[in-house]
Amino acid sequence: MASDQPIVIKKVKKGGGHGHHGGAWKVAYADFVTAMMAFFLMMWLINNTEPEQRKGIADYFAPASVSRSTSGSGGVLGGTAFGEGSRGSGSSSVVDRLAPEPSETIAPENESEESASASSEPQVTVDAVASALARRESADFASAEQSLRQALMDMPELAELSRHVIIEETPEGLRIQLIDEEGRPMFAPGQVEPNERARVLLRAVGEIAQTLPNRITMSGHTDASPAPRSRPSNWELSSARANAALNVLLDTGIPEHRIAEVRGKAGAEPLFPDDPYLPGNRRLSITLLREAPVIPPGHRL
Repeated sequence: MASDQPIVIKKVKKGGGHGHHGGAWKVAYADFVTAMMAFFLMMWLINNTEPEQRKGIADYFAPASVSRSTSGSGGVLGGTAFGEGSRGSGSSSVVDRLAPEPSETIAPENESEESASASSEPQVTVDAVASALARRESADFASAEQSLRQALMDMPELAELSRHVIIEETPEGLRIQLIDEEGRPMFAPGQVEPNERARVLLRAVGEIAQTLPNRITMSGHTDASPAPRSRPSNWELSSARANAALNVLLDTGIPEHRIAEVRGKAGAEPLFPDDPYLPGNRRLSITLLREAPVIPPGHRL
């Protein structure tokens, strides 16, 4: 009978790429080795190229620019057009730099060197130069002010004279004013030569001023009290005192070509306009001007 026949069960093994003995890993390994070779080749190229060449390569791989266009169907890209942008300029600059030029277009050696140096130099505007010089000058003024204040603090003979000094930055330049106090004048009444206290202050100012290239103006001031008939007028007195103070500055090593102006103001510009008779109106004003340094005599450009 059919039911007496034995039941046979067959187990079929399905093949799947030969298991661990397949060749897929070889493809992955080859891709890995190729990628590593490309990586090390790229690192070698970067290490052996100039900055301009690296910039050109980076520009070549930069995204292309997109610009508006009047054409298009109004779709996703309608109205836009892809341009070469920085990629085109970067690649062309590298090619132009590395490719040899035809013999008929090669310029003379001197001319090519001059044009190359001119193209590599950054374009600096006059405003940028003026701004940089102004910042440097302000930094120099701040350093000079700090140095003078530090000198007044460090030297015992100058510490008590710090109240005689006013330092301020003005549109004209760095102005240093040496002023009189009640009972502590810098000049004896009617005298031209500064006393020893004033000379100490002037020498301290001169040592700081000689470290800077700026030109200097010196002006003398008196109060509004009228001069006695037997003595010089306030105009003559303030001018003579300014000249005497200038001689002290010159003795510190400041060259004469840096002196722009010496003048006497008498009582025309009081420091305290509300009370022009105050002793503080009697003063010496020294200004380091905001301008390019003057060229020394005999210097040739």
